[in-house]
Amino acid sequence: SDTYGFTAETDPIYKNIPFFMGLHHRIGYGIFFDNSFRSYFDFGQERQNVFSFWAQGGEMNYYFIYGPELLSVSQEYTWLTGRPELPPMWSLGYQQSKWSYFPEKVVKDLAKNFREKQIPCDVVHIDIDYMDGFRCFTWDKEHFPDPGRMIKELDQEGFKTVVILDPGIKIDKDYFVWEQAFEQDFFCKRADGALFRGSVWPGLCHFPDFTHPDVRTWWAGLFKDFLKTGIAGVWNDMNEPAVFEEGTFPEDVRHDYDGNPCSHRKGHNVYGTQMVRATYEGLKAHRPKHRPFALARSVYAGAQRYSAVWTGDNIASWDHLEIANIMCQRLSISGISFVGTDVGGFIETPDAELYIRWLQLGLFHPFFRTHSSGDHGDQEPWSFGEEYLPTIRKVIEFRYVLLPYLYTAFWQHVTEGVPFLRPLFMIDQNDPETYMRLSEFGCGDHLLACPIDKPGVDGRWMYLPQGDWYLFWNNQRYSGSGEEVWVGVTMETFPLLVKAGAVLPLGPVMQYVGQIKPEKLELRVYYSGANTVESQLYVDEGEGYGYQKKQYSISTFTTSGTENEMRISQKTEGKYSPNYTYYELKLIGLPFEVKECLYKGEGIRFEMQEDGTVLVPIGVDFDELLIKA
Repeated sequence: SDTYGFTAETDPIYKNIPFFMGLHHRIGYGIFFDNSFRSYFDFGQERQNVFSFWAQGGEMNYYFIYGPELLSVSQEYTWLTGRPELPPMWSLGYQQSKWSYFPEKVVKDLAKNFREKQIPCDVVHIDIDYMDGFRCFTWDKEHFPDPGRMIKELDQEGFKTVVILDPGIKIDKDYFVWEQAFEQDFFCKRADGALFRGSVWPGLCHFPDFTHPDVRTWWAGLFKDFLKTGIAGVWNDMNEPAVFEEGTFPEDVRHDYDGNPCSHRKGHNVYGTQMVRATYEGLKAHRPKHRPFALARSVYAGAQRYSAVWTGDNIASWDHLEIANIMCQRLSISGISFVGTDVGGFIETPDAELYIRWLQLGLFHPFFRTHSSGDHGDQEPWSFGEEYLPTIRKVIEFRYVLLPYLYTAFWQHVTEGVPFLRPLFMIDQNDPETYMRLSEFGCGDHLLACPIDKPGVDGRWMYLPQGDWYLFWNNQRYSGSGEEVWVGVTMETFPLLVKAGAVLPLGPVMQYVGQIKPEKLELRVYYSGANTVESQLYVDEGEGYGYQKKQYSISTFTTSGTENEMRISQKTEGKYSPNYTYYELKLIGLPFEVKECLYKGEGIRFEMQEDGTVLVPIGVDFDELLIKA
C-alpha cells in the first residue's frame, strides 16, 4: 500500500514478498508462499511452537528451501524467482532527485552546481512536473521546450536523465495514450463492466491492466518515441496501485492475470511488478545497445528481474535511518539486492549530521539516491552550508572509490544469487549472538559496516563475526571472538571493517562513471596468516552486452601466509582488457619486516610506507607474488 510517512510498525507498506527464512537447530531453511492474495504469517503468536501462514484466496502453493546455510537459502530463492541482468554501471553512481526539479533552468543549474562544486553525480531524476498536465509520455513545452536538447547537454556533462511514469492515464479523448488504450480495451474494469475511474495527479484517470500481456506489449511500445529524447531510465511510482479516493482499486476491479481472469483481490499485489516489467521491456526493446534501468516503488516477489526498488516515502529522522538499514538488508536477502532508500528522508528536512550519516549508510546500497519532497526544503549536498560540504563531498567521492568492489559484488549477485547485503546471521549462523543483531551488515564477501544511527556520538559498539577484521580507516586489527568492540568515529568516518585475507579493489575519485580511465588500480591486501582467502574482481565495459560474449575480465585472488611470508596469487578469465595496466598492491597488517618481493623467482621493487604498509606495483597479468621477511 501507499504509506506516506510509514513507521517501524506500519504494515503493510509498499512491497509484498511472502518469503521468510529461519533457523532450526542452526540449520537454515526458507518458505516462499507464492500467493498474490492478501496473506498472513503467524510466527509463534497463537501457538508458541508453531509457524503458520495463510491467504484470503488462491492456491496453497509454497516452496520449502533447505539450506542448510542461510546464504544458500537466499541463493535458491533467487534461482526460483529469478535474477537480474547486470545494470549499467552508471546506475551504481550517486543519484539526485526531488519532487520536483522544474523548469529546465532548475535542472541545468542543479547539474552546473554538481560540477562546479566537484561533487560526483551520475543521474538526475525528474519528477511528475515535467509532464503536460501529468499525462504520461508527454513533456510540458513551457517548462521543457526542447527536452532532447536538454538531455543531450546533460549527457555531455556526464549526467544520465531518469524520468517518472505513473499508471494513472488521464481521461482525455485528445490524449493519445488514453485514446489508444480506450480503443483497444486495455483499461481495468469494475465487475459490472464499467471502466474503473480513480483520481491521481492528473485528476480522474483510467488504469491499464498490466496483468494482460497485450497491455504490457502496448505500454512497452510507447517507449519507441518517448526514448528518442535520450532518456536513460524510467522510474515507476504510485504503482501499488495508489488512488486518492480509497487508497487503491476496489476489490471488484477485474484483471486478465495472463489469461486467468480474477478480481483485484488477486491482482493487487502483482500490479506494480507487471507495470515495471512492461517498462523494463520497453527500455530493453528501444534502447537495445544499453542495459535497462527501471525503478519501482511497489513490487511482488521476483520483481528483481526487472527493476531496482526504493523503500518509499520515509521521514528525515534518526529512527528512519535505522529503519532504512534493516529494510534494505531484508529486501536484499529476499532476492531484491538493487535497493536503496531516500537518503536524508523524503518527508521533512534532515540536519547536516543526519544527512551525512545517512549518506554513509547509502554508500553500501546499490541504489544510492537523495530524494526529497521540495515543500520541506532543499536537500542537495550543498544545501547544508559550507561548513559541511567538504565532508559530504568526501562521502560521495568514497562511493566511486568503492565502485570496483561494489560492481563485483553486484556481478556475484547476478551470477550466483548471493545477496549484496548480508545480515550478521548470514555471515555466521552458528553464532546465536548474530541472530538479533540488526545494525551490523556485510556488503559483498569482505566488507562489514555499521551505521552511526544516533546524533552527537564519537563511536559505537558493534559485534564482529568470527575471524579477524581490519578497520578500513587506520588498519587497526580486531579479532571477532564473541564480544562487542568499540569503534571510534569522526564525522567523516564510520565503522567499516575489511575481512583479513581480503583483496579489496579501489578506484579513483570521479565526477561520474567513465570520466576517468585510470592507468592503475589499487588493491588493498590484508594479511590473514595461515588462512587461505579468496577474493574476486569483475570488470567489463559497464554498459551494453559485450559481457554476454565474454567481454569481461574476472580476476580471482588468493592470499595465504605464515609468520614470515605472504603469498598472493591471481587467476584470470575473459576477453576484456581493462584500461589500467598495473596494480598498486598495498599490503596491510604484515607481522614481519619485508626484505624482498619475488615475482617468478626475481626480486621486484617495493616501497615501505610510514603507516607500516608496503606498496608493490605489478602488472595486471601477474600470477603469483611472494613477500618474504
